[in-house]
Amino acid sequence: MAKTETKTKKNLVIVESPSKAKTIGKFLGSRYKVVASVGHVRDLPKSKLGINIEEDFEPEYISIRGKGSVIKELKKEAKAANKIYLATDPDREGEAISWHLAYLLGIDPGSECRIVFNEITKDAIRNAVKNPRAIDLHLVDAQQARRVLDRLVGYKISPLLWRKISRGLSAGRVQTAALKIICDRENEIKAFIPEEYWTITAQFEKEKGFSAKLAQISGKKAEISSKDQADTILADLKQGSYIVSEVEEKEARRRPYPPYTTSSMQQDAGNKINFNTRKTMMIAQQLYEMGLITYIRTDSVRISDEARAASAEYIKGNFGEQYHSPNVFTNKKSNAQDAHEAIRPSYMERDPQSMKAELSNDQFKLYNLIWSRFMASQMASAVFDRMQVDITNGQYTFRANGSKLKFDGFLKVYKPEKNEDNILPHVEKGETLTAGDVIGEQNFTKPAPRFTEASLVKELEEKGIGRPSTYAPIVGTLRERRYITIEKKSLIPTDLGFTVTQMMEEYFKEIVDVNFTAGMEDKLDDVEIKDVEWKQIIRDFYKDFEKELAYADEHIEKVEIEDRVTDEVCEKCGKPMVIKHGRFGEFMACSGYPECKNTKPIVNTTGVACPSCGKDIVERRSKRGRIFYGCSGYPDCKQIYWNKPVNKKCPQCGSLLVEKNGRGGNKLECSNKECDYKEA
Repeated sequence: MAKTETKTKKNLVIVESPSKAKTIGKFLGSRYKVVASVGHVRDLPKSKLGINIEEDFEPEYISIRGKGSVIKELKKEAKAANKIYLATDPDREGEAISWHLAYLLGIDPGSECRIVFNEITKDAIRNAVKNPRAIDLHLVDAQQARRVLDRLVGYKISPLLWRKISRGLSAGRVQTAALKIICDRENEIKAFIPEEYWTITAQFEKEKGFSAKLAQISGKKAEISSKDQADTILADLKQGSYIVSEVEEKEARRRPYPPYTTSSMQQDAGNKINFNTRKTMMIAQQLYEMGLITYIRTDSVRISDEARAASAEYIKGNFGEQYHSPNVFTNKKSNAQDAHEAIRPSYMERDPQSMKAELSNDQFKLYNLIWSRFMASQMASAVFDRMQVDITNGQYTFRANGSKLKFDGFLKVYKPEKNEDNILPHVEKGETLTAGDVIGEQNFTKPAPRFTEASLVKELEEKGIGRPSTYAPIVGTLRERRYITIEKKSLIPTDLGFTVTQMMEEYFKEIVDVNFTAGMEDKLDDVEIKDVEWKQIIRDFYKDFEKELAYADEHIEKVEIEDRVTDEVCEKCGKPMVIKHGRFGEFMACSGYPECKNTKPIVNTTGVACPSCGKDIVERRSKRGRIFYGCSGYPDCKQIYWNKPVNKKCPQCGSLLVEKNGRGGNKLECSNKECDYKEA
C-alpha cells in the first residue's frame, strides 16, 4: 500500500511568479505540480538593521511579513511531494531565493534540488529537470555580500540624513553615486560658457541642387569665430569661381548591432518607444514568463548555437541567403553575468506581427524591439555607396557628403527612424559649378545635455556602477526621495539633491566616488567568480566606514531647508503662502503655521482654456507620479490630456493640438486619437 502511495506522489517545482508557474506547468504534464513563492520568502527585517555586526556581520533573516500563508502552503506541498525542484530565476537573486526556500522546507542545499533554464520553452524546461544540480553557494554568497553591504550603507547613513536634513531621506551605495553623476552634469551645464562660431553653406545649382559646407581654409579646418570674419569670407567668395577639386566614391558597410543586454534594451526602449527602465523591465518580465524571450537580466551579448542555427534558418527562408551572416559578438569585459545569453526571442518564427493579437500594445512594442534587434544581429551588413565632393574657391574648400543605400541587409528588420539617403548629382573633377545662395550662420557651442534615464543607464554601465538588476529602480528612488525632477525626459537635481550630494562628498567620500563604487562591484563579482570570502569584503569596507559614520554624526550641522515665500496670499488669514517640502514633493502652506494650517497643492497653469468648459487646463500628477494635464474645474469637468496642450486648434477637426516630444525636438499633433494631423 505504501509503495502505491509513493508512486502517486507528484514532483514539486517551485518558481517565483504565478504566471511563470502556469506556463511551466503546461510543459511538464500531470506528474508535476508547479507552484509560486511569489518572490522572496525570507529577507532582512525592515524595522531594524538586521545584521549582527559583533558576530562577524551575520545576517538575521526572518520570514517576510505577509508571506505566512504562502510559506505554510509551500511546506504542505513539499511534504506531499516525491521530489522538490527549486526553479527560481537563473541569477544571484534567484539562487538566493532557492537557498532561502531550501532552509524553510528542510532541503539539503547540497542535494540535486536546483534547476535552471534561460528560456521558458518545453525543451529548456524538460532538459533542466533532467539535469538538476546543488544550490550554487558562490552565487548565494555574492547576493548576500551585496545585500549586507547595501543594508549597512542605507541603514547607517539614512538615519543621519533624517536627523541632519529631513525625515524620509535615504542614501544608497549605487543610488548615491548615480545622484552625484547627475549633480556633476548639472554643475557642468551651469558653469558652461558658450562660444560663438559660424558656419558657411553654399547651395549649388546642379540638377536638383545640393548644398556643401565650408570645411577648410588654406588646407586647415575652417574655424570662424565672429561675424566680421564670416563677412570677410563671404565677400572673398563672391570674387572667385567654384571648381570641383576632388570626387571620392567608395562602398561603405554598416555592421548590425549586437543583441540586447539588459542595459542596451533599457536604453533603446527609452529612446525608441518612450519606456522608462522600470516599465521596460516589467514588460520584459511578462514576455519572459510568457515564454517569448530569454532571461532578461544579463550583461552578455553571447547567443547559443541553437539560437544561431534557428535564426539562420528563419533569415534564409524569409529574406534570402544573401541576408544571412553568422555574426559573433563579444563582451567589452568579462563578468559574472556572461553565464546568460543575450536577450532574444525564444522562437524565431514567432515574429512580432504574428504575435500582435496575443500581446498588449506595450508588450508588442517591446517584443518588436527585441525580436528585430536579435534577428538583425544575425543578418548581413547594410551596404552604402558613399560620395564625397570637394569644391574649391580660391583658398576656401567646401565639402558635400552623399550616401545611397545599395543593399539594406539588417536594416530590413531593424530600420532607422529616418531615411539616410542623401544622393548627390554626378559631377566631374575640374567641373565649374554655379553657386546660388551662400549663407553665413551664427551658432554657439552647447554644454553636454542633461541625462535622460536611458543615457544615465549607459553612463552607469560604462563606469561599471551597478548591475542589470539595479538599473531600473535607481531613477524611481531618486525621484521618490525628491533628489531629482524629470522634465521632458531630462533628469534635473533639486536643491535637496545637491544638499545631500554635498554632504555625502564631504563626509562619505568613498560612497559617492564613482571609481570606488565600480571597484566594489568587481569585488562583489569576485565572490562568485574567484571564490572570495564574502564577509572579508564587508570587514574591509566597514573598518573605515564606521569611523566616517562617527565623524559625520559629530560634525554635520543641522541643515535647515528654507521655505520659499510666494506672491500668493492665504485666503484664510491673509498671510503669504510659502512653498514647503513634504514627503510627496513640494506643496503650498500658510506662513502663519501653526496658527493657520491652510495648505494646497502647487498648480502649474498651461495658459490654455479647456475646450469643454473654458476654465484653465493645469498640470497634474497621477498616483504613479506621471504628469498629465486636466481641467481646473475637476470633478465637474473631467477633460484630460496626457501631453501638454497648446493654444492652437487642429485645422482638420478643431481639437486642441498637444506637444509630442520626439528625437528632433517637440512636435505638435492633434489630441483627437481619431485624427492623424501632425506638424513639425
